[in-house]
Amino acid sequence: MNPEIVPISREESIREDGMLFVRTDGILETMVKAPLILAGLIIAIVVMPIQTSFSSSRTLELTIYSDGSTHVSSKIDVDPLEPDFELDLFGQSIDNFVAVSDSGFLLSEEIVGNKAIINKFGSSSITIDYDIHDLISKEGRVWTFSFNSPSDFTLLMPKNSVIVGMTGLPNNMEILDEKTKLDLTAGLTEINYIFTPVNQITHNPTIQNESSFNYSNAAIIGGPIIAAIAGMIFLLKRKQSKSLPQIPQTESISQLQTEAKSVDVKTIFDFRPEMREDDKEIVKFIFDNGGQVLESDLRKKFLQPRTTMWRAVKRLERLGVIEIDKKDLQNLVKLKKDLEEEN
Repeated sequence: MNPEIVPISREESIREDGMLFVRTDGILETMVKAPLILAGLIIAIVVMPIQTSFSSSRTLELTIYSDGSTHVSSKIDVDPLEPDFELDLFGQSIDNFVAVSDSGFLLSEEIVGNKAIINKFGSSSITIDYDIHDLISKEGRVWTFSFNSPSDFTLLMPKNSVIVGMTGLPNNMEILDEKTKLDLTAGLTEINYIFTPVNQITHNPTIQNESSFNYSNAAIIGGPIIAAIAGMIFLLKRKQSKSLPQIPQTESISQLQTEAKSVDVKTIFDFRPEMREDDKEIVKFIFDNGGQVLESDLRKKFLQPRTTMWRAVKRLERLGVIEIDKKDLQNLVKLKKDLEEEN
């Protein structure tokens, strides 16, 4: 009679007295695997917040000014659970730094070297704006823009600038308000450009050539004509003064004032043709108010927050269009009178 053979792989057996025996030869393997599984869970828990805290730049836009500074505007997605966000700036010469939350609130920040520590207040995205003076150099007439971008970006060149050399080709190029806009890829970009002179002496050669030999003829022919025109104007003014004693005079004075204002504003715009359209509106408002206005009045007129208007005022100051004085603890913005001397 062959005895019954019980397989070693049997996991459990029940004795006649009802006691349950469980196989124990797999406990060692289970004890080895358990810490590995636990360690994997811990690593996953630690890594997940790190991955979500990584920021990603949604947009990056750069604008070059004629004075060699560059305005940086970027919208960045951030982790709303983290209290602070550390941003690497593109240099250390920073002006007019502003950080705004996705709800439009101004965020507090601290700039240390080329880093900005921003208190996000639970924002999932923030908009960064600042001016930087480290991206452009000049040698002779040639300006050089050098930028190592971490992502694709757009670049708006100043008005009246001509690109004479660049590394690589842009993805797209278009003209916006007489300015060249480039779509560029991540990596190092260098652009060489110069400014074309404004055509201010187009008629000077003809004036000089004619004046060299036509002074006598102009005096002989133009004298009687000028006298006749002056007599006609005198008679017309006498007739107008009899029929309309004062109203035409006041209207003509106001018209002359508006014409003078438009000429002066046009002179300012010709002096700085690269000026923004919104900055031109600010200049017009200052001119219409006698050439000076408080910064608080500018904010009320254009419905702009303090930081936005301050950036605009500082831009105009850098362009040499306005100057800022203190009056009763307020900023008094005044148009400069010696634009041509500083050009």
